[in-house]
Amino acid sequence: MPEAFLTEEAVLALDPWSMPIDEINVSEPNLYKTNAHWAFFRRLRRDDPVHYCRESVFGPFWSITRFDDIMNIEKNHADFSSVGGVTLGDRPSDFSTPNFISQDPPIHDEQRKAVTGVVAPNNLAKLQPIIRERAAKILDELPIGKTFNWVDRVSIELTTQMLATIFDFPFEERRRLTAWSDLATSTVATGGSMPEETRREGLMECLAVFTDLWNERAKWNPEDHYDLITMMAHNPATRKMDPMEYLGNLILLIVGGNDTTRNSISGGVVALNQYPGEYDKLRANPGLIPKMVPEIIRWQTPLSYMRRRCVRDTEFGGKTIRAGDKVAMWYCSGNRDETAIERPDDFIIDRDQPRHHLSFGFGIHRCMGNRLAEMQLRTIWEEIQQRFDRIELVGEPVRVASNFVKGYESLPVVVHPK
Repeated sequence: MPEAFLTEEAVLALDPWSMPIDEINVSEPNLYKTNAHWAFFRRLRRDDPVHYCRESVFGPFWSITRFDDIMNIEKNHADFSSVGGVTLGDRPSDFSTPNFISQDPPIHDEQRKAVTGVVAPNNLAKLQPIIRERAAKILDELPIGKTFNWVDRVSIELTTQMLATIFDFPFEERRRLTAWSDLATSTVATGGSMPEETRREGLMECLAVFTDLWNERAKWNPEDHYDLITMMAHNPATRKMDPMEYLGNLILLIVGGNDTTRNSISGGVVALNQYPGEYDKLRANPGLIPKMVPEIIRWQTPLSYMRRRCVRDTEFGGKTIRAGDKVAMWYCSGNRDETAIERPDDFIIDRDQPRHHLSFGFGIHRCMGNRLAEMQLRTIWEEIQQRFDRIELVGEPVRVASNFVKGYESLPVVVHPK
């Protein structure tokens, strides 16, 4: 088993069309850092859509790369279990942080139901004007005609403000939520480089802060408060969680509310700059924003995959997947599957079926915050179009070195007013 990841130079030197298919390993984080992964997935979809990688830093694993196959795995939690985690890398056994996405029914269903009220239609209606007010303020404070980092000034700021709201977290300390999210996703389990000691120290700080909030919220009347902590503190399915399970669910909710939306906000800017004809369409008809938003989420695919583990020997796609094997459902590949989506590599803001994508998952594990994510994206783009003629990308995006979070560290832009 390899002991280290390939460098950026090494992955760029690989030719997925000439190398033996058995040697393809799409878990290399620098494939995503360099945006070089697309051709590897095209090769797998064409020649070996249910692919076994024998050697990786994470050990052997299967890659499911076609849209319909991913859907079938998602629907079959009896044979393909979420228990144990959703990343290719296994967490250390002495620091286990279980959460409901890493569970099967009935635990998954009960704990998920405990917190879905935060994204219920009536609560989303209350959040809508808050999002719009904050988006407007963030955009009004941007420097005109000067280069700045869109990721930090807009994408992170808007999503972190929303996280602080749904947790009812101290607003002036909201960037701690961003830091804890990055701690959770920048580790070797996902291809990052965060030292395990640093990760544990930061997450225990997170637990301490949220334990104080839990103790406070446990005394509140749950009928008067709709934040996630109050919901967990009072629901029978979650109020008796041990500290590490509480931490696991906190991280799940922080990452789920942060990375998906934040990287889609940035991805939309990248896409419109790569496809200026689509930007022209948007300028001519801002009414296309509701269709553009799910297309951004598909085109970006902010989380590359989710892992399952095979429960028993199972025949799938002409292969035998053995009990205990890791199985990665590569959403980023399924969303570019030529057999399921017309012109999948292109960014098209007026697609007929823009929600035909895998970015939110499918089945029992479908992202519970999908409507909140779309609402944030829709609102920010409506406010952008009221103020700016265009957001110009003036340098190369700096992407995250991770096989799990498909995102951006920085995006140098200049905004041009109407």
